[in-house]
Amino acid sequence: MRVLYVDDEPDIREIADIALSLDSTFQVRTASSGAQALSIMAEWSPDVALFDVMMPEMDGPSLLSHVRQIERFASLPVIFVTARAQRNDMQNFATLDAVGVIAKPFDPMTLAQRVRAFL
Repeated sequence: MRVLYVDDEPDIREIADIALSLDSTFQVRTASSGAQALSIMAEWSPDVALFDVMMPEMDGPSLLSHVRQIERFASLPVIFVTARAQRNDMQNFATLDAVGVIAKPFDPMTLAQRVRAFL
């Protein structure tokens, strides 16, 4: 399963990459921005994507909007990852055509399982 993780924080990207790679069936790629994610997706099709909600220039919801305009990704399962984990925020993010929301900080040991649970 191809997993794309997008986050502007290099440490979190690295932890997520390692955590998701604990599942031997996951092929993981990471991106540091929405623009880089779109560039990666132009040549590599993920089966699921995790987008950080708060990123400069193009935040997670904006990235999701761009992705939905690309026909082959119209139904790509997207999970938001956010430090804004208040109940209101979580409900709002869940209405943005994402399959789920994972709060930061996430548990690296269970991240891959949580991704699978949303699928």
